[in-house]
This record gives sequence, structure tokens and C-alpha cells, in this order.
Amino acid sequence: MADGLSRTGQIATPGLRRRRGAPARELARWGAGALGIVVLVGIWELYKLLGPADGLVLFGNRVLPRTSDLAMPHSWDMLARLLEPVTRADGARPLWLEVAVAATLTLGIAAAGWLTGLVVGVGLALVMQRWKLAEWGLLPWIILSQTIPLIAFAPVVRSWGSRIEIGAFEWQDWMSVALIASYLAFFPIAVGALKGLQSPDTIHVELMKTYAAGWWKTLVRLRLPAAVPYLLPALRLGAANAVIGAVVAEVSTGLQGGIGRILIQYAGQASGDPSKAWGPIFGAIVLGLVAAGSIALLGAMLGRYRRVEISG
Repeated sequence: MADGLSRTGQIATPGLRRRRGAPARELARWGAGALGIVVLVGIWELYKLLGPADGLVLFGNRVLPRTSDLAMPHSWDMLARLLEPVTRADGARPLWLEVAVAATLTLGIAAAGWLTGLVVGVGLALVMQRWKLAEWGLLPWIILSQTIPLIAFAPVVRSWGSRIEIGAFEWQDWMSVALIASYLAFFPIAVGALKGLQSPDTIHVELMKTYAAGWWKTLVRLRLPAAVPYLLPALRLGAANAVIGAVVAEVSTGLQGGIGRILIQYAGQASGDPSKAWGPIFGAIVLGLVAAGSIALLGAMLGRYRRVEISG
């Protein structure tokens, strides 16, 4: 049977083949993710069973952890602890709910930071694409900005922010955390957006010039659609960076209620309740997955602009 023809004799278009294969690819992706979790849990339990009780120390540095229940609780103990109350006090919420509430607060702050990083990153990319001199002057400083230790930068931001008072407006502690999250988020967005805006072929740019299209119309009609395949991974990385920045900033600034703060709090209780300390860690992992998944939804809405290679 000729290629491109279905069994009924009708032409099978490449778009139809892609739509039919999409559920299988999605199922395979979810299956690979589930298999990765199973393998990770298996490695954890296997090392706990066979690993040395005191871990492995080389040249005075511990390179492998201890396998005691205090250092490495069983995976089923950590999951069971999520269903138990946080404390023994009457009316105490279960651990999973406490972590979920804290993660929701951190997610909101990270989202504010991501949006700020999006505006700043795309704005810088537009300026650098418009003027080559701006790219030469700004891009090295943008890269250099990421070398500043975040844990030292966070208290400075909080100190500066606490002095800001404009009329009835007063700087809140969560704004410092959001600003730090945007500081990590804007970098991949700026670099990815710049790469995408510069991606159109010269022949396409020259064609727009022959139509007497100015910079703005070329940007809207050509450069922005071409930038989508580059911008989506940058947005996903920026979302993950915003979550990391928010968690670290909560620890450094002492903001109460977020997942970063309870992570430190529960870690201090690990000697008496080691499984409890893993609750916020699981919450932070889920938080990163939610942030990345949100960008995946955005990518689905912009699917028409995503370049795909169709095999013949």
C-alpha cells in the first residue's frame, strides 16, 4: 500500500497521524515518569538494605549517607507520616495539609516573582534585539548577575525593602521574597527570548522589509511567533528558578508560613521525627512540578506556533 494512504484508500494527512499518535506519546511520557519514581524508590530502599550503616567516608568527607532510620527513613514510613497529624495536640492538621497550605503560599509568591521576571526578561530581550549596542552592553551584566550568592543577597533585599514607604504603600516581607524569585526567573527568560527573537532567517526578515513592514510589525508578525519554541523552555526554567528562589528567600528572610520556613523548622525536629522532615521536601518537589506543568498548559495554547518536524 502506498505511503500516505489509509486502508480505506483515503489520504492520511501528517496532521491526522500526529493527532492519532499524541495519546500514545502522552501515555508513554507519563509511564516514563512513573517508572522513574519507582526506580528512585527502589534505589533508596536497596541502598538502605545493603549500604554501610555509617555511610562511606573518603578523605574525611562523607560521600554516601548513613542507612539508619534516623538518616534514611523507609519510603513507606515517609508516606504514612504525611497522613498523621503534625503534632500530638488536639485538632492538629495532618502533615500533608500543613505542607499543602505552606506550598500554596510559596506558589503564589513564586508566581508573582515569575510574572515580574517575565516582564523584565522579555523587556530586556526586546531592547537587546532592537539595538545591537544594548546587547553588547547588557548581556554580560545579565550573565554576571547570576553569580551573586542568593543566600547573601536575600537579607539585603529585605533590608532595602523595609525602608520603602510611598504614601499609604508599605513594603511587605513577601514582596522581598517575590523580588528574589524574579531575580532568578528573569535570566533564562531574557536569554531564551533574545535567542528566539533573533531566530528568523535573514530571508524572512528581508521579505518583511520588502513589504515596508517596520520594526513593530516585523516583531508581531515574524519575530514573536518564531520565538515561541525558544521561549517556552525558558519560561519553564524560569518557573522552576522562581520556586527555588522563593524557597531559599523564605529561609533567608525568615518569612513565616511558606514551605521554606517549615522545611527548616521540621528539619530541626528530625532527630525525634525523621519522617516528618521529608514532608516539606515532597511539597517542594510537587511545587516545582506544578510550576512546570503550568507552563506546559501555556505551551498547549500556543501549539500553533511550535515548530515540529514532520517526517515524510
